[in-house]
Formats: sequence, C-alpha cells, structure tokens
Amino acid sequence: MRHLGRLMARELAVGEPIISVSGLRGIVGETLTPEVAIRYAAAFAALAPPGSIVITRDGRASGEMLAAAIQAGLSAVGRDTLDAGVAATPTTGVLVRQCQAAGGIQISASHNPVQYNGLKLFSAQGRVIPAEPGRRVLDRYRAGATDWVPHDRLGKRLAQPDPISAHLEAVLATVNVGRIRARQFRVLLDANHGAGALLGRRLLEELGCRLSVLGEEPNGQFAHLPEPTAENLAGVLSSVTSAGADVGFCQDPDADRLAVIDESGRYLGEEYTLAMCVDHVLRQRLGPVVTNCSTSRMSEDLASRYGAAFYRSAVGEANVVDAMLRHEAVFGGEGNGGPIDPRVGLVRDSFVGMAQLLGAMAGRQMKISQLADELPRYEIVKTKITLPPDKVPSALDALEEHFADARADRLDGLRLDWPDGWLLVRASNTEPIVRAVAEARAADQARRLCEEAAQVLQSGRNNA
Repeated sequence: MRHLGRLMARELAVGEPIISVSGLRGIVGETLTPEVAIRYAAAFAALAPPGSIVITRDGRASGEMLAAAIQAGLSAVGRDTLDAGVAATPTTGVLVRQCQAAGGIQISASHNPVQYNGLKLFSAQGRVIPAEPGRRVLDRYRAGATDWVPHDRLGKRLAQPDPISAHLEAVLATVNVGRIRARQFRVLLDANHGAGALLGRRLLEELGCRLSVLGEEPNGQFAHLPEPTAENLAGVLSSVTSAGADVGFCQDPDADRLAVIDESGRYLGEEYTLAMCVDHVLRQRLGPVVTNCSTSRMSEDLASRYGAAFYRSAVGEANVVDAMLRHEAVFGGEGNGGPIDPRVGLVRDSFVGMAQLLGAMAGRQMKISQLADELPRYEIVKTKITLPPDKVPSALDALEEHFADARADRLDGLRLDWPDGWLLVRASNTEPIVRAVAEARAADQARRLCEEAAQVLQSGRNNA
C-alpha cells in the first residue's frame, strides 16, 4: 500500500497519469479525466490504420463514463467504434481480429485499486501494441495535436451484441472437451466482480464443471484487493475447501491473469499457472517457449526436459509477444499468471489457463496439487531498493563486478544467472527505485541474493 501511495503522490505532483508504451492508468477524476482519455484515444486513432476501433471495459464503475467519453472523442475524429461493453482484456484481442478492426481500447486498471482506471491499446493484430507504435502514440498525445472532423464525417457507435462466443470457441478448440466434461470437475471461480465471470461461467459450464462463482457481477465492487496474490486471496482459500472444489481459479479484474488454489485450499500462485500450462502443452506438441526475464525458471527447466527451445524477453506483455512471433513459439507468457496461447490470441489469458489446467487434470488423471508438486521447485523473493535514476548504470556495473561468477545479461536491467538460481535488478519507470527479484532452490538463498544486491547497490550509490 505504501507503494501505491507513492504512485498516487507522483501522479498528483506531475498532473499526468502513469503512461507506458502500451497504455496509461490514473486516478479517476484526478490524473485520469475524460479529457485525458479523449486526447489519448484520439492520438491512438490518428496513427491506427483505417477502420473501426473496438471499445471494452472491465466492469469498474468508472468504465462506463470513460467508454462514453472515448466513443465521443473517436466519433469527433471520424472513427467508428464497436462497443462490446464489459469484456475481459483477452476477449478484446479476439474481437479486434474477428471484426477486422483497426485496433482496440480496453478500459481497465488491471490489478490496481478501485479508484484507478486506465486505457490499454491494441493493434489490428489483436495484441497489445508494440513499443515503437506505442511511443508514437505517446508523443502525439503529449504534443496535444487532435484532428477534429466536420459534422458530416463524424464516426458512428455500433454495438457488438455477442463479444464472447468467438473467444469461447477459440479456447475450447485447444483442449479435449469430451475428456474434461467426463470428469465433471467441481470448480470455484473467484472473479472478484471484474470482467472474468462473463466468459468464465460459459467456459467452465461448456467444460462440464460443477461451478461456484464468487464476485460474479461485473460491477467493480471488489470483495478483496484485486491483485490475485496470496495475501489478497487469504479469504478465498477456505471457500475452495468449503465448496469441495477440485480447483480454485482466481482472476484479476480484466481477467488476463490467473492464480490457482488447490483442492486442499493451498495457494499455488501465479508462477505455477504458466509452468503447469507449459508442461501440459509440451507433452502434446513440442515447440519454442517464451517467458519474460522475471518469470520463474520452472518453464525453462520444463522446456529443457522436453527438448524444446526456450527464449527470454524483456519484461512486459508486448515484449513477450514480440519474442513469441519472432521464434514461432507454441506457448508463452509471464509469471504473473498470464499464459499466452497463440492458437487463441496474442494476449495474456486466464481462460486459456483454466482450460489447459483442466485438460491436464483430465488427461493425466491427477489432482491440481499433484501437477504442481511434480514441477521443478524454486522460491522467488521480490524486493525494492531506493536508488536515484542517475545512479542506476554505475550501480548495475558494480553489481555485475561483485557477482563475477554469474552469467550476466543486460536484456532488461541486469540479470545474473547461476546453476541453482538467478537475480534480476531493474530500474522502475515511475519511482526512484530498482526492483530486485531473486529465485533459488530455497527462500533463504533467494533472500540473501536480494540482500547482498541491496548492499552493493547502496554502497555504489554512496561512493558515487
């Protein structure tokens, strides 16, 4: 919460939302206003190819207002919009391709608290826009240039009556539906009043599951903090056992991330989502796998076990997708619970995760706990270290010199690899800190790596 407080303070100080190359987020009524949303959407439309733009939202109360503002703004620059209402972020990607749209805008602040909202931009490929187009949008937004059109060239708002079916069919096509249905799994789905239950219920019922849903209504009134971490899901653990569920699936508000709870009420977490999916996919078809450089080594070990090529990308969904396309990957994703199956779309997708995990349970006749327990075992520790931006380059040099026995990689910050663990140190884009992530066979070993890194970085700062 202190981190969120600092983000809020920064936003208020500069009067601008937090902006990346793929979108923005801010506090509604403060740093994210209708004017900001319209300007940003208009900048995106000016650089998109001809065609309509899909508009979706994740169920937050502020989403309807922002959708209306964005649709009006896009109409005023001559763009038709396809209004799909409340939908998950991966559904947006499917819709863009299905409708052959010029792009899409998902209105969501992902796992941020209820006072936040945001805009995520999609290219005509149905993916989060890559870095270079995103930078051009950001430059145009900051330049304040908007090309309004006269009355006879205004865009139209068109309703999208069925935003879900194409996504549902794409996910079902990747699994053995009959085999899953025969098991009649009992599933608890925690959508936490985000967008996930709209497709989540239909998918799980199509797969023959006996279903209990928490937070089904997509009204943004979160029953717990929206990021699906162990701490935030503490109250959901007992609901899984009370329901007698074979598995608990927990989504973030825009349903691109999935955390898993096993049948005993044990939080398996988000890293296991991707790794269990990778294991199931590689058992069926070999091909390259891509994860980002802050994701657990479990997926890399699995790729090695099955003889599949493995590649790392810089942190960020767009970077993972770039690498997946470059290497023609059969699967990929991020360790925050975001699996990506190119057969469905080039977006992190909780529904892909649910279908693949149920497929693994049915195909191997195993409990979800057994699937998790047979994976390579690692522990991840994440910390933050105060460091002014101008000190980061020399501090990373000092860190690489200090850990001279490690294999160093500067793909994104500094990653140091050893046979039994790794350390990643990256500068924040929004705060004067660096984030240190370490993984090792034991939590104490990972924690020591973070602590040693902090000592080196702080020493380098003080001596600079």
